[in-house]
Amino acid sequence: MRNPSMSPSGDPSALDTLSTDQQAVLNALDGVLAPLAQLCIARGIRIRAVEDRLRVALVQAARDAHPTQSSTRLTSRISATTGLTRREVARLERQPDPARELRRSPLSELFTRWLSNPGLRDPNNKPLKLPRQGPAPSFESLAQSITRDVHPRTLLDELCRLQLVAYDTASDSVQLLREAFVPRGDWARMLAFLGDNVGDHFRAAVANVLQDGKQQIEQSIFADELSAESLARARDLMTQQWRTLLAQVAPQLEKMIEADRESGRSQDHSLRIGLFTWSQAMATTPE
Repeated sequence: MRNPSMSPSGDPSALDTLSTDQQAVLNALDGVLAPLAQLCIARGIRIRAVEDRLRVALVQAARDAHPTQSSTRLTSRISATTGLTRREVARLERQPDPARELRRSPLSELFTRWLSNPGLRDPNNKPLKLPRQGPAPSFESLAQSITRDVHPRTLLDELCRLQLVAYDTASDSVQLLREAFVPRGDWARMLAFLGDNVGDHFRAAVANVLQDGKQQIEQSIFADELSAESLARARDLMTQQWRTLLAQVAPQLEKMIEADRESGRSQDHSLRIGLFTWSQAMATTPE
């Protein structure tokens, strides 16, 4: 049996003109594009729409790569960099940037704080069932600690719609139903999380590859020759690891944010921390 191993993350017209580095990039794209193609096929998205998004992204990346280029020559430089015609570049530059601005989600913040705050857990380390109204600990006080711009009842209704919490009218209390913010029944929101999470993961890996590998934490553990029973145990293990990480890190991040605010430091950076697992059947190989 092979042992688990640590693995770091580490348009020419003719393929035979590619350098070794360029070919390595295209080889890496195979693993990235395969699940993307699966998603597109599952939802009937055809090649033209995907190509157009890729062209827009290439133009944006080329523009970012030449920040000091004069506007009069920028189109020509982007054309030379991407292999697109100047007319195509001009057309694509008129389209909005596909990269979405990072937006805070009061729903996910509320959910995370409820799940990670030690003061909102019972003696068995389970999230407390909260009264809907009243002083802390209550759903109302928790919601108001996140935002004053959205009414607590609006947040409650949306969390109920997403099947993340349950509201008991008899006791006028609210209880968490899940330990992960997975908004069931909201396809658009789930896809937005996919883009945010996978996008930032990919950005971290690319930043490390293009620089010296020390900019971002991006590592994985790989193991094969596992049974279905072992996979189930591994999933339970990773679920517990995520609970521990969330309970330890989220409160510390909140303290850092508050310390930055009190000290007057510029709060102009964001951070995403994630954990994922993926399992699949091994390819059959000869003995």
